[in-house]
Amino acid sequence: MNEPGPDREMPAIQPGDSFMQPRVFANLTTPLTDLQRAQAVILPVPYDLTSEWRSGSRHGPQAIIDASQYLELYDIELDREISEVGICTLPDVEPHLNGPQEMVDRVFRVTRPLAATGKLLVLLGGEHSISLGAVRAYKELFPGLSVLQLDAHADLRDEYMGTRYGQACVMRRISELCPICQVGVRSLSLEEMRFMTQQDMSPFYVFDLASDPGYIDRIVGSLSDDVYITIDVDVLDPSVMSAVGTPEPDGMSWQQVLDTVRSVASRRRVVAFDLVEFCPPEGPHSCAYLLAKLAYKLIGYCTVREGK
Repeated sequence: MNEPGPDREMPAIQPGDSFMQPRVFANLTTPLTDLQRAQAVILPVPYDLTSEWRSGSRHGPQAIIDASQYLELYDIELDREISEVGICTLPDVEPHLNGPQEMVDRVFRVTRPLAATGKLLVLLGGEHSISLGAVRAYKELFPGLSVLQLDAHADLRDEYMGTRYGQACVMRRISELCPICQVGVRSLSLEEMRFMTQQDMSPFYVFDLASDPGYIDRIVGSLSDDVYITIDVDVLDPSVMSAVGTPEPDGMSWQQVLDTVRSVASRRRVVAFDLVEFCPPEGPHSCAYLLAKLAYKLIGYCTVREGK
């Protein structure tokens, strides 16, 4: 194979040569991808420094964006092409390797001006710790903010593995900023149970959902007018979402998740949402596509209204 060397020049780029462009969500083109026009903004955050078991969620954002190339833009349920609202894909947020607190601060600094635009922000993680930076940014703009957490785990430890800002502590830190509603939980520590008891917190455990037909109304009723949704994808049943770093048996179905977020989006203002803890090496390619579809449908629920 002939390699370029001191005596060999690289071939000149000729006009008309074709090159692969960086992938954008759903393979959209201008004007749908223009930042000024778009109602939704995709922000990839490839970071997983505090993952303690199966790492790899740093590959999650790109895997979701890659899979989104194969989405059908027309959505049967909403009877329209969701992409018409405009979806801009921003460059990755560069990881800060000094520690999770510094990374949380970086996410805050990046998301704060985006939050001020009024566009729907979609964070693609990466580990769950990144959610704290975004919630901090939105809390400044929306003082009455509440957070809906869909997650297999409570993430309410005060400290874990020497830090108070890792993925196992993220909801403890968020609960210090604003009210939270936890849905789909099925694993927690004794420390977390004692904290929830002290704080009079009542999660919607996954094993109670089937016997509680009114759970969605109660979820919506617990939330304020302005809501940030954070979805740790291990909330889903492992039969449909095996690509996670800390899997738990049982879980919410695809339809349960859709029913929940659709109802919240129709009755509250969702200012931003994230999908975190997706670990592509741990599952089939279908997991990436499922999350691309979930992100796309959530954009639809949050931006498309009847008659608009």
